[in-house]
Amino acid sequence: MIEQSEILSRRTRHKHKQFMMAADSVSNGGENIITDSDDDTLSPDDLSEVLTAGTKESHDRAENSPFVKDFLRGRIKRELFKLGTAALYYVYSAIEEEIEKNKEHPMFAPLYFPSELHRRDALAKDLEYLYGEDWESKISCSAATRPYVERIHEVGRDDPALLVAHAWTRYMGDLSGGQILKKVAQRALKLPPTGEGVKFYHFEGIHSPTAFKRLYRSRMNELEVDAETKKKLLDEANLAFKYNLDVFTELQEIGKDIKEEVQDIGFHAHGDMGGDISKCPYYAAKMAVSGSTTHACNFAKMLLGPSTVQVILAMCVAAAAGLAAWYLM
Repeated sequence: MIEQSEILSRRTRHKHKQFMMAADSVSNGGENIITDSDDDTLSPDDLSEVLTAGTKESHDRAENSPFVKDFLRGRIKRELFKLGTAALYYVYSAIEEEIEKNKEHPMFAPLYFPSELHRRDALAKDLEYLYGEDWESKISCSAATRPYVERIHEVGRDDPALLVAHAWTRYMGDLSGGQILKKVAQRALKLPPTGEGVKFYHFEGIHSPTAFKRLYRSRMNELEVDAETKKKLLDEANLAFKYNLDVFTELQEIGKDIKEEVQDIGFHAHGDMGGDISKCPYYAAKMAVSGSTTHACNFAKMLLGPSTVQVILAMCVAAAAGLAAWYLM
């Protein structure tokens, strides 16, 4: 029988070998980050696929929550954004504390990427920008965030294998939809283009998020897990989504009492247009360029909405007045 220490040793050597290959490719833009073993054909029984399929409903609920929908549309209140950043700080502090304690655990060692993934320090910088130098005295763990944090510590203490579910839920999500949220937040809150306030979304050590996610997925699929452990990991991932949804719901409720003027400058999904392309400037413009007279008319109607017409008329009046003054001199 192979001792657990030998299994760990093998995994650690394998992890180091793949990591060095990945590191070399990252320095070249991440184009070759996938090794032969990383590009294996996926199976429905692979852990990454089990978690993806088994959390789809939970993922959809979180993605379609009012808070996330408002965020994507640019309807963000600065105070709410600050509270959300604080909640993330407590969650990632817990996850990364437990990861460090269990980084040599055979179930987590292959997924240990601190310099690429860890977010606590980036969140601390965001909070310092949003709250000031004394940010630590101005934030607290909210009622909805506390059970999430407590569960992460419980897992790290009693069943470290389940940390895989929490790491997968958070980090892979941040590498995906998080990049969209970053751009929306910068525009809506008029944050500096240099990244202050949204450093959480910037992964300096990852040049190709897509390639890195494939690498991470392949590492997950190499973990030796039986059917019972997969079921436990799936249940834990769904629980993590529930905790995230609870935080979103809490922020949405808090937002109802925050009086702050915000601009709706986000992007509507085409599904929100009700079939009216005049509500989607990009799509209307694309159709107009294609040569369709119907879509060209729609694009023109969109441009000549009431507010636009008023601006154009005002400009025409000003131009006419200027011409008259110049002619009568």
